Amino acid sequence: MLGWLVDRKINPHIPVLDKAGRTDGTWSRADFEWDAENNQYICPEGEPLKQFRRNYSDPNRGPTGKGVAKYQALKHTCQACQSKMKCCPNADARKITREEHEDARQVARDIAKTKQYAISMRLRKKVEMLFAHLKRILGLGRLRLRGPCGANDEFLLAATAQNLRKLAKIFPAPQQTRKA
Repeated sequence: MLGWLVDRKINPHIPVLDKAGRTDGTWSRADFEWDAENNQYICPEGEPLKQFRRNYSDPNRGPTGKGVAKYQALKHTCQACQSKMKCCPNADARKITREEHEDARQVARDIAKTKQYAISMRLRKKVEMLFAHLKRILGLGRLRLRGPCGANDEFLLAATAQNLRKLAKIFPAPQQTRKA
């Protein structure tokens, strides 16, 4: 979806679910440099992580076709590296996966750091809360009337009820004083 939006020059104000961060102190994917020209990652020590090291005649051994590319360093390079404990302490060689639309995901990550993104998330929360209120409090989890016209009538009544509640909070009824 992010790729579709970015291809059409639409700024995606969508949070990216990213599991690339590491909590154990080892290098994450962000520490590796992407070389788009050669289709490889470059580790902080300058070694390449390639997807394929040879051409495969058997199509089953080539790309997975699942939208994820796997990049791996050479085992003997990682074993001799002085930064192995910061990179891959529990593996023979470092492996990194890259999504098919990783460039679009990076655009969304960059947008998430802007002030406009924070504003849009606040506004989105307001709208989502209205729908949650319709579903949970006003009982619109299931519609009772049939057809598009019935659904339209139910939603109009529910939206009217929401707007009346808002107005009641904005303009409270005047308090009457009791005479003793």
